[in-house]
Amino acid sequence: MSNAYFEVPVAMNEPVLSYAPGSPEKLELKKALKQLKSEKWDIPMYIGGKKVYTDNKLPIYPPHEIKHLLGHYSKGDSSHVHQAIDAALAAKKDWEEMPWQDRAAIFLRAADLLAGPFRARMNAATMLGQSKNAYQAEIDAVCELCDFFRFNVQYMSDMYAQQPESAPLIWNRMEYRPLEGFVFAITPFNFTSIAANLCAAPAMLGNTVVWKPAETQIYSAQVIMEVFEAAGVPPGVINLILTDGPVAGDIIFEHPEFAGLHFTGSTSVFQYIWKVIGSNISKYNAYPRVVGETGGKDFVLAHASANAKEVAVALTRGAFEFQGQKCSAASRAYIPKSLWNDVEKYLREDLKSIKMGNPEDFTNFVNAVIDERAFDKISNYIAEAKKNPDAEVIMGGKYDKSEGYFIEPTVILSKTTDSTTMCEEIFGPVLTIHVYEDADFEEILGVVDSTSPYALTGALFSNDRYATELASRKLRHSAGNFYINDKPTGAVVGQQPFGGGRASGTNDKAGSILNLYRWVSPRTIKENFVPAKDYRYAFLDEK
Repeated sequence: MSNAYFEVPVAMNEPVLSYAPGSPEKLELKKALKQLKSEKWDIPMYIGGKKVYTDNKLPIYPPHEIKHLLGHYSKGDSSHVHQAIDAALAAKKDWEEMPWQDRAAIFLRAADLLAGPFRARMNAATMLGQSKNAYQAEIDAVCELCDFFRFNVQYMSDMYAQQPESAPLIWNRMEYRPLEGFVFAITPFNFTSIAANLCAAPAMLGNTVVWKPAETQIYSAQVIMEVFEAAGVPPGVINLILTDGPVAGDIIFEHPEFAGLHFTGSTSVFQYIWKVIGSNISKYNAYPRVVGETGGKDFVLAHASANAKEVAVALTRGAFEFQGQKCSAASRAYIPKSLWNDVEKYLREDLKSIKMGNPEDFTNFVNAVIDERAFDKISNYIAEAKKNPDAEVIMGGKYDKSEGYFIEPTVILSKTTDSTTMCEEIFGPVLTIHVYEDADFEEILGVVDSTSPYALTGALFSNDRYATELASRKLRHSAGNFYINDKPTGAVVGQQPFGGGRASGTNDKAGSILNLYRWVSPRTIKENFVPAKDYRYAFLDEK
């Protein structure tokens, strides 16, 4: 029993290491990369605290080196989905009843383990499995994940501290119960931190979780489970299944104890799942919480007052870091005619200096896209743009998959604002630019707002405060994360809670207290110290 009010350590963002030449972290990371490449992992599922292997072993290859075998994972079937649900439900009572400070301690420990002994291993697994360079892996797989763990603990204690007022003779209290049932987490390939947080955030609040990661993130998912185990997450609290999505969904979304979905992935999949949940709503013991972050067609808009060099750097980083495989990546840009020549010049200089290749070579800024399906989809967009009379591929445009899934950073100049690559989500290193007349700035604001069904991130570059205020107002609902004089990527936990509206998701802001509220079911408790002994009220007396 708790007999004190506990204050959790003040959350601070994990420092991003530089990996400069000769630095200890660079030497350690290179050693970890060499070690992992010399091994062949046999990755199991984790159900009820047990490692579950199957005879159906599927290979894992780095996207940038498709002839090198990293290992295999055990593919699961419907029986493993049932086992994971049963394990989650069996673990729920003890986990829910564990004092909150003990749950907090587990995830604070996970953060320190990740920042320390697991740092190089987690980064190396993300680099090899998802083809991220060292810096992109560092800010994602280590720093952001540490931030999620630490800040969510702080938000949890802040939430629990929110209590109602009490009138004389009564005491009002609020408790924040976990949901009844289990939470299903479906996670993407592109951010190791998102994969772990979509499990950890509900679990921290006393929920138990069934987790299905993207197939192309399983390699680093194994390290996430190692961190969870080392930190002391009890058996059955987070259960990792490696099955096809429909196999898991057909069982989970029919289960009466399904309590919530924590999802990051494609818009079409999320909308389909929502329909399935809606059609099954009468089967559930309670209305499930549905939390999702999906697609984006993120913009950069420059005003004539902007600095051309700053715009060009934002485009280079925003569009091409991690090969544009970020839901926040800059995918469309609107540049005023008076700035275009300088922006184009600086952008060409940047792209000419960029190296592309294996992330084990730390001089490579761009690496491979995630798999052959993504390669084929992205390269098809480029090929179609080359045929479009209203579009011109002015930079990059080459691609090759003989050794790995490599696509050059590509810039398309579109004469119109409604070309295919200006409107559709591509999720790759392709940036489409439209040059507009300076006098049409206010008109282009309407174009930016209406071109895409998404509303995730967007950036405005302007040194004219009237223009900045106008754009901020007109684009109020165009982006859940809006940046002024900065690229539209790189949200930091505790600083820029992440999420968007419209077709981009439920905007429950991962990395904030808003997300945690979705994983609790509050109970108000009123205790009357002096109960009434007569039903009559004073108004009844006429004398």
